[in-house]
Amino acid sequence: MAMLQAVNNRQLMPYRDEHLTMDFSQQAVALDSERMTLTRKEYDLLALLVQHAGEIIPRDALLMQVWGYSAEIRTRTLDVHVRRLRKKLGGYAEQYIETIFGIGYRFQPFHAPRFFQHQADNQIMAMGA
Repeated sequence: MAMLQAVNNRQLMPYRDEHLTMDFSQQAVALDSERMTLTRKEYDLLALLVQHAGEIIPRDALLMQVWGYSAEIRTRTLDVHVRRLRKKLGGYAEQYIETIFGIGYRFQPFHAPRFFQHQADNQIMAMGA
C-alpha cells in the first residue's frame, strides 16, 4: 500500500492511448475524444487503476485508497463502481479493466499484451495413457 500512496504524492503526466485520455491535473477523462462524466469515486478509482497500469491492485487496497474502508468492512461498493466504469467505457471496458478473481483488478492499456487465448485455440489432446 505504501507504493500506492507514493504515486499519489508526485505530479503525474497525463495518460494517453488510442482511445482513453486522463489528465490528472485537470481531473478530466476522455474516451475517443469525448469527455466522460464520472462521479468523484469513479474518477478516483479509474485514476488509481491507470496510475498503476499493468499491476494487480488488491480489493482491500482499492477500498482503502478510494473509500478509506478497512479490510474488515465487507461491501460491494467496489464492484458496483467497477460495473459503472465499465458501462461508461463501453466496448473498451473489458480491454481496460480486468478482474483478477479473488484478488482485485488491473488496468491494461489499450493493446497491452494478454495472456489468455480462446479456449478452442488452447485445447490439449491427451496422448494414450
